[in-house]
Amino acid sequence: MAEAGTRRSPEREATTMSGGPGDAPGGDHSLARLIGEASEQLSRLVRDEMRLAAAELRQKGKRAGTGAAFVGGASALGLYGGGALIASAILALTIVFAPWLAALIVGAAALVVAAIAALIGKKLVSAAVPPVPEGAAASVKADIEAVKEGLNR
Repeated sequence: MAEAGTRRSPEREATTMSGGPGDAPGGDHSLARLIGEASEQLSRLVRDEMRLAAAELRQKGKRAGTGAAFVGGASALGLYGGGALIASAILALTIVFAPWLAALIVGAAALVVAAIAALIGKKLVSAAVPPVPEGAAASVKADIEAVKEGLNR
């Protein structure tokens, strides 16, 4: 019998009440089979979503690794280039100032530039979103909504 507030079609009522050939009286076997299939489909769906999330994170990780390698190489070359420019600035300032004073001025300027760059970098890193598998997350949300719709029918 249908619960209060829910409606069942006569065909649906007959199917669940009478069952099919070989079903237990009252459709218990059919209901048990449906629950088993739903459970199997739900677990398969969860496994597939987990595989999708893992694949998406692997792909993002590969891209990040390649990018980090390029950034590392560029940083090393930039360090050597920066050292050469600092040495040339010190040598140029020795024309006007004593060598120790020229080195002090260039060193202080380098520290100010480094502090500004560190603050900008910290701000950019804190604004970055965590690496979330967005496609898999959206798919899971859609699956949850579909299940909720199916339960409300």
